[in-house]
Amino acid sequence: MSGQKIFDIHCHIVPNVDDGAADIKETARMLKMEYRQGVRNIIVTPHFRPGMFETPLEKIKDQFIHVQQAAHEIGNDLSVYLGCEFHANMDMISMLRDGKVTTMAGSRYVLMEFSGSTDASYMRDRLYSLLSSGYRPIAAHIERYECTRNDLDFVEELVDMGAYMQVNADAVIGKEGFSAKRFCRKLMKYGLLHFVGSDCHGSTGRISRIGEAYSQIARKMGEDYAREIFVENPQKILESGKQI
Repeated sequence: MSGQKIFDIHCHIVPNVDDGAADIKETARMLKMEYRQGVRNIIVTPHFRPGMFETPLEKIKDQFIHVQQAAHEIGNDLSVYLGCEFHANMDMISMLRDGKVTTMAGSRYVLMEFSGSTDASYMRDRLYSLLSSGYRPIAAHIERYECTRNDLDFVEELVDMGAYMQVNADAVIGKEGFSAKRFCRKLMKYGLLHFVGSDCHGSTGRISRIGEAYSQIARKMGEDYAREIFVENPQKILESGKQI
C-alpha cells in the first residue's frame, strides 16, 4: 500500500451507535485494517438519519473516547476525529446549530447523505441551504444517486455552487460495478472529485479498501492527484476546524 499518510473521511467505526462496528473489538479490527491500508487520519462518521439512526451525540462522544484509545494502541501516528454522516432533511440547519449533530472534526464541513432516488432539485436545495448558512457540504457517495450518476452537468453545477463531492473506495476500484467505476473516472477527468472515503462498516463485510483506491488513482491520474484527494483536501477540513 501507499506510503502516504492518507485520510479516510467516511467510515462507521464507532461501536454500537449505528449499523457499523457492533463493539470495541470490531472497532479495533477495523482500525487495524485501515492502518494496513496506509490510513493515518480518520474522520469517523456515524449515521444520523431521523427515524432510523438517532443515537444521542453524547453517547457517540462517549463511544468515540474508546475509539481514540484503540487507535492509540495501534499506533502513535494514527489519529481519529469525530464527524457524522448526516442524512439530508429540512431541519438540518437547526440541528447543527443546536448541537444535535456534529460537523466534520469540529469544522464547517458537513458530510451529507441522500436517498438513492433523490431528485436534483431537492439535492440542490439542501446543499444550498447549508452553503447559505456558512457550512461546507460534502455530498457523500455520489455514485449512488441517479441525479448525479446520470448527469455530470448537474454535478458540475453543484461544485460551482460550492459543494464538494465524495465517492466510495469500492466504486473507484470496481467493486460496485463497471458503471460506478466509469462514473468515478469521469469525475476525476473533469475535476469534479474532492474526496474518497472507505464507507467501511465492518472487518469482514463492507471493509475498507481505501488503500487500493489510492493506488489505483495514483496509477491512473498520478501521485500528485492522489495526494490531493486523499491527503491535501482532507487536511483542509482539519485546518478549517482549528480556525473556528
